[in-house]
Amino acid sequence: MLIGPRFFEAANRLPKGTTVTWGLNMAYEQNDYIERITTMAQKALSRCPNLKITAFEIGNEPDLYTKNGFRAGDWGGKVYTRQWLDRASAIHQQVLRHRGIHSNLFEAAATASTIGNDFQIVDLAGFGIYPKASTSTPCLRGWNQHDYYYFIGISEYPLTLKHIMKLRTTEDQFTAWAAQVQQARQTPFPYSLREVGLVGPLGVAGLSDVFGAALWTLNFLLYTASLGVASVQFHMTDNSNASAWQPVPMYGRQPHVRPLYYGVAAFDQVIGRSCAAQVSRCAIAEVPAAYRDFVRAYSVYQQGQLASVVVINAKMANSSQVKKDGVVVQLQLSTAAAGQTVYLSYLTSKGADATANTTWNGISFERSGDGTPTQVSAAEQTAQVADDGTASFSVRDSEAVVASLGRGLGSGAGMGASSHPGTTRNEADYLCPSGSLPGTNNAEAMDRSGVVQHSFPIVSSSLCLLSISFSLVFEVLML
Repeated sequence: MLIGPRFFEAANRLPKGTTVTWGLNMAYEQNDYIERITTMAQKALSRCPNLKITAFEIGNEPDLYTKNGFRAGDWGGKVYTRQWLDRASAIHQQVLRHRGIHSNLFEAAATASTIGNDFQIVDLAGFGIYPKASTSTPCLRGWNQHDYYYFIGISEYPLTLKHIMKLRTTEDQFTAWAAQVQQARQTPFPYSLREVGLVGPLGVAGLSDVFGAALWTLNFLLYTASLGVASVQFHMTDNSNASAWQPVPMYGRQPHVRPLYYGVAAFDQVIGRSCAAQVSRCAIAEVPAAYRDFVRAYSVYQQGQLASVVVINAKMANSSQVKKDGVVVQLQLSTAAAGQTVYLSYLTSKGADATANTTWNGISFERSGDGTPTQVSAAEQTAQVADDGTASFSVRDSEAVVASLGRGLGSGAGMGASSHPGTTRNEADYLCPSGSLPGTNNAEAMDRSGVVQHSFPIVSSSLCLLSISFSLVFEVLML
């Protein structure tokens, strides 16, 4: 494959300041491999001034090089480490040093899987991919792996939307990757997922392009954040049903935003742009069997204070269901919060199988026709904190809600804002500011819609980061 100037011109069309991890070819190993890889690195840095290249990824899924015919013989983590260091050192000496850039601009190992091989982080660390002595300068910037919840031709079971919505299956599939996150935490370097997909390689219509995928995405991002994953990038191509948007006419539809995008937007607005948010999964106890695998809750902290609580109810409810079940959540706060308002932001659509008309926090990315946000509902949905510190709100099956105390998302910092006089506006709230119209009590709204409800409390012992603890208990309401 030949790459010319237009390739770099295309890459440089991204908005100025866009952060990029740039992939470099490791599979190529002819006599001029050093010249080729250093040239590519130099061109990426010099011809793409709009980009903020934060790392180079040397090689793509090297654990598959033998299978794909790129390597033979004793190829494995040890040989990979030697060849990775060879290339990283050459790029540093010939390219980075002359531009005043530090040597640690490289990620390893961009693996498809570490199951049954010696590409695990603990293996690469043992092979010496970074120096242990504090006086030595590493080339390594961070760990980089790939993950697909399901991959056609590899996964060995039939996939259904209900299986995707069963959020426990995400935790089951991610078991080996979670172990890698723990291994990374024993090193000085962060762990990132640089290629992620719900269904690989190109998605499946009716599974990855429906609202259920938005709920899966929001949960996946919160779940991996709670484990300590520093960054997640989703795999996108123009012809994939798993891409966040369709950029060209295809599959009988014009360009449009897919529901999956809303899951990303919700996560981004909840955690903000400061990169200082901390996410913790809330424990759930005494959940009826019908909800146990489908409901997950997370607490999000900003500046060491509880900012919001996210509840995802992925219990299946399709668009055709006239009457949809739901749950009522009871949030237990300190009695000092009595009288305050809890602001509710919903990720919702007509049903799990819906392919259009999703909204997040009253915002649509479809209504404009070009992907820009349009606020389609300015009505605030709220709940009041009672004298005993409890606040109740509802979330329908196949829906998610974010509860913020003090101010709603889009208008301020959320829970704990009153105790931080210097707290600045959440920078991710630029999507659309919340309106100031009279609020609606969501629990009452759900009652009026005839939804069958179940309730459970979320109990918080304090708002302090170190002592906060949650437990979720369902109480079934017979209506």
